Amino acid sequence: MTDTRLESTRRIAAPAADVFALLCDPHGHVAIDSSGMLQDCTGEPVGKAGDSFTVHMDREALGDFPEMGRYDVTVTIRDFEPDRLISWTILGRVRPQIGHVYGYRLEPADATDDEPAGTLVTSFYDWSDIAPEWRDAGICPVISEGALRGTLGILDRTVRRGYPHA
Repeated sequence: MTDTRLESTRRIAAPAADVFALLCDPHGHVAIDSSGMLQDCTGEPVGKAGDSFTVHMDREALGDFPEMGRYDVTVTIRDFEPDRLISWTILGRVRPQIGHVYGYRLEPADATDDEPAGTLVTSFYDWSDIAPEWRDAGICPVISEGALRGTLGILDRTVRRGYPHA
């Protein structure tokens, strides 16, 4: 980690394909969000870099900018390596765009005496290339390392229960 990037890793007792399927589904993002900002979404599961979907947000959940209230953002996939890596940028209503990147890296995790085989999932949030106006305003990080950890816990529980649902 650096002063412009947060990461959190968790071992999840599920195949990478199951985790990745959830991360490709806009509803999966809403289902695992620990911040409370992601309220709903519109769009189909993504399948390649450049694909996008809309997330309906509510900034009141963070309590930092109550005047923002409810708004929509467009999530555009930046990196897409099936069962290995997915990252995205956010296009919102602020100008210039902030330019931060969120994503997940997935790595195989062998079975141990205590745990079955699964996936080592790293959630990351990077604001190293944000617009100078936002860097000077000191708005990042928007979410904390604790929020990344919380989302990984919800991801673990959600995948183990059999997401995605038919």
